Amino acid sequence: MNIADYMQKLGRDARQASRLVAAATTATKNKALLATAEALNTQREQLLEANALDMRAGAAKQLDAALLDRLELTPARVEAMIEGLQQVAALPDPVGAITDMNYRPSGIQVGKMRVPLGVIGIIYESRPNVTVEAASLCLKSGNAAILRGGSEALHSNQAIAACLKEGLKVAGLPTEAVQVVDTTDREAVGQLITLSEYVDVIVPRGGKGLIERISEEARIPVIKHLDGVCHVYIDQQADPDKAQAIAINAKTHRYGTCNTMETLLIHENQAASLLPLLAEAYAEKGVELRGCSRSRLLVPGMQAAIDSDWSTEYLAPVLAVRVVDSLDAAIEHINQYGSHHTDAIVTENYTRARRFLNEVDSSSVMINASTRFADGFEYGLGAEIGISTDKIHARGPVGLEGLTSQKYVVFGDGHIRQ
Repeated sequence: MNIADYMQKLGRDARQASRLVAAATTATKNKALLATAEALNTQREQLLEANALDMRAGAAKQLDAALLDRLELTPARVEAMIEGLQQVAALPDPVGAITDMNYRPSGIQVGKMRVPLGVIGIIYESRPNVTVEAASLCLKSGNAAILRGGSEALHSNQAIAACLKEGLKVAGLPTEAVQVVDTTDREAVGQLITLSEYVDVIVPRGGKGLIERISEEARIPVIKHLDGVCHVYIDQQADPDKAQAIAINAKTHRYGTCNTMETLLIHENQAASLLPLLAEAYAEKGVELRGCSRSRLLVPGMQAAIDSDWSTEYLAPVLAVRVVDSLDAAIEHINQYGSHHTDAIVTENYTRARRFLNEVDSSSVMINASTRFADGFEYGLGAEIGISTDKIHARGPVGLEGLTSQKYVVFGDGHIRQ
């Protein structure tokens, strides 16, 4: 069977399975999740052996250290996958929830019901634990899933897929409800993103290059964000202690995440006192600063920023710094150079904070909090399939509710339209 035929079969099987999963009870879906967790628990040794094959192959291909780290399954990471399944099982089921019920003058009741999207295709790189995360969220939200992981994690993903199939069998659900593509051929991705007859939405998780390719070539709606150029703006009425804590945490808590601050904006009235202190703290953590001319006057030795620095997602210990003369200038900078991901203001002025909330066009906007909170778990979603910077359907961290849609439901009692 060639790649096109293989992907067509996956699509057909997923569509058929999606109807059964959509009708499954919460108890049945939870049973599948918990049975998968038990399968992972009993097959820990096989999982680690499969991952060892991928790690050896990765080392032979001279994959970089960061990629190998994401690829590795440690006993702790296996335990985290098991706990993740248990947590998703404990989350409220959005499917079937009816809201906004209202009586109309005609006597009918009109409301909205949460329903699954159908079949979700997920394309991701490196991290085999994403296989479990994606599968569990799709299943709990009543969707079927086609998962295409990176070629470097093939053995790990197939071992995890076996556990998922076992969990589905125990619950009496079709094993085709979660299918892991078992070929490393790149054509499989091209086929998946054009299966509009069978797949309802595509979710790419990975580097900017992957997501750009998927966005450009897909014939199916895509839930995605290209990059995370996140900002913290220290307002003229910011509390200095809060400003320092937030600016340091937002950049140095983790460097390689999409909600890490990449540009620090600071009002000119705060810059002289705060910027040297922040520069010292960043230096202690090995962060390279690239600043505008005004910030460089305050911090000798700071590198000069070029225009591309303002729109760069470094994912590294590098930070762009700009001194601004007003809230308007900060908002204008963010809306021009940002990626509409996450942006924060530090201020004690309620009116200025409200302006920032209203005028910054990002999927998450924060007051007096680190950008690192832009995360499904921190938002109380339990888990997330990714973060969307689009404005249609889902925006921000996409959890269970983001993997559903709504349909109108009408209740009558023999009502006819006059």
